Amino acid sequence: MNKANIKKVVLAYSGGLDTSIIIPWLKENYNGCEVIAVSGNVGQADELEGLEEKALKTGASKLYVLDLTDEYVNEYIMPCLKAGATYEEYLLGTAHARPVIAKGLVEIAKREHADAIAHGCTGKGNDQVRFELAIKHFAPDMPIIAPWREWTIKSRDEEIDYAEAHNVPLKIDRTTNYSKDKNLWHLSHEGLDLEDTGNEPQYEKEGFLEMGVSPLKAPDEPTYVTLDFEQGIPTALNGEKLSAKEIILKLNEIGGANGIGLLDIVENRLVGMKCRGVYETPGGAILYKAHSVLESVCLDKMTLHEKQKLAITFGELVYNAQWFTPLREALSAFVDKTQERVTGTVKLKLYKGNMINAGVWSPYSLYSEKIATFGESDYDQTDAAGFINLYGLPIKVQAMVDGQ
Repeated sequence: MNKANIKKVVLAYSGGLDTSIIIPWLKENYNGCEVIAVSGNVGQADELEGLEEKALKTGASKLYVLDLTDEYVNEYIMPCLKAGATYEEYLLGTAHARPVIAKGLVEIAKREHADAIAHGCTGKGNDQVRFELAIKHFAPDMPIIAPWREWTIKSRDEEIDYAEAHNVPLKIDRTTNYSKDKNLWHLSHEGLDLEDTGNEPQYEKEGFLEMGVSPLKAPDEPTYVTLDFEQGIPTALNGEKLSAKEIILKLNEIGGANGIGLLDIVENRLVGMKCRGVYETPGGAILYKAHSVLESVCLDKMTLHEKQKLAITFGELVYNAQWFTPLREALSAFVDKTQERVTGTVKLKLYKGNMINAGVWSPYSLYSEKIATFGESDYDQTDAAGFINLYGLPIKVQAMVDGQ
């Protein structure tokens, strides 16, 4: 990439530490280029407040704020929910947000005839791969600038030094400098004391959790929620018909208040290292639980078991930046077929971080109380003898051979 040819850059802009200092850095290191900031609104709420003023003050020529919330929920979150996709327990909150943001970046870059797209992802993380592979999908020849792979800044403390030297306003200080990612699905925390795996997360510390409370501070009485699903998609909460996005937002409030959805894991990053993260996903955790309960009565054994295996692959694809691939699309087609009869209602009891099954109903339920009952039924128990003889025949034959 010839820097002399870079006159206009579209920057993935969040207003956080990394992207805030990238604006003046780009202008200093790319011949005073025009920087157009683009923020993809995936539900980060208050983080968007004052964003335009900050972007312009630090040197951007303009700011686009793209409302991607509906697309994010319907085209990215819902396919993962239906698949039951996770990565090492992680509910993919950052991973499935990056493709839709990257798509929006490319759309603005093309509209503005930009010479390059820039992002603030570090050279240590997964997001650099997620952004860049998605950009390559939509704009194969677009140059990509990743300052973390170019500049001499080595730490977040040095970033703060740079910001202070260039009068870049920050909402953080050196003691609250967690690396965070927030959207309508989750909030992640990395860095500072969490880098020592021997340290317990400060769940009870004021201001640490943003989407809910510690289970220790949750109410002493349980909260019940009822969720309706149609073909694997949530359609109603406590009897009220709502969009999937509205259900997520309401469940975030309900789940957060009950200490639901906290996860502290050391995960295996795509780039090879292990990294610790603390995640808040209150609404998502409830939806995954309820969807799983409903599938337990709606799917036959072989389909359910195969789907659970493929959910691991689906989660790996999403985590590892492979959203726009034939395999992910093929797996989504399989998942959609499995969801044709995943329709019904699930009731959960939420209590101090726990989600307890409190009932499930479906017109397509494969559970038969008449067959499963311990009372009198039409099930002929004498049929079991022949089944066991045939099912156990390989074991019997092997034992006979071994005994010779």
